[in-house]
Amino acid sequence: MLDKTFNPTLSSAHRLKQVVLGSLLVSGLSLGATVAFAQQYAQVGDYQIHYSAISTDFLSPEVAQAYGIQRSVGLGLVNVSVLEEQEDGSTVPVSANIDGSVGELSGSDEETMQFRTVRENDTINQISTFTLRHDEPMRFALDVRYDRNAEPETISFVERFYIER
Repeated sequence: MLDKTFNPTLSSAHRLKQVVLGSLLVSGLSLGATVAFAQQYAQVGDYQIHYSAISTDFLSPEVAQAYGIQRSVGLGLVNVSVLEEQEDGSTVPVSANIDGSVGELSGSDEETMQFRTVRENDTINQISTFTLRHDEPMRFALDVRYDRNAEPETISFVERFYIER
């Protein structure tokens, strides 16, 4: 089983950088100071697979426009990035292919996600949008292939979203 680690000691700016299109902050764009993001990642050997899901409504209009993401209270965004740990303790981004789906906990009404790559400065992110369901646990299943010579790593997590109307 994967070690899914939450690290509450990271600053908000660092969490935003790692979790939600981190390189956008470098270019001066902000997702909003009132949003708190939890650091979610799986450690697999020398690789860290970081993942998150948010409402696209949290994106600033500038970020959404720059990356062709529709802002909507009914639309979510999944972001995945893979980092390889180096011998000196640093990490480097790794290209990855992601196949994924999102649906109800029961497994019914599943939506296939289409991921695309976003590269900015020294980051590589895989992003996909999905339809939010109000106050309903949503199960995400991601197959992350960061090494073409190995089987993909399966990441599963559950998030609940509240849509403000």
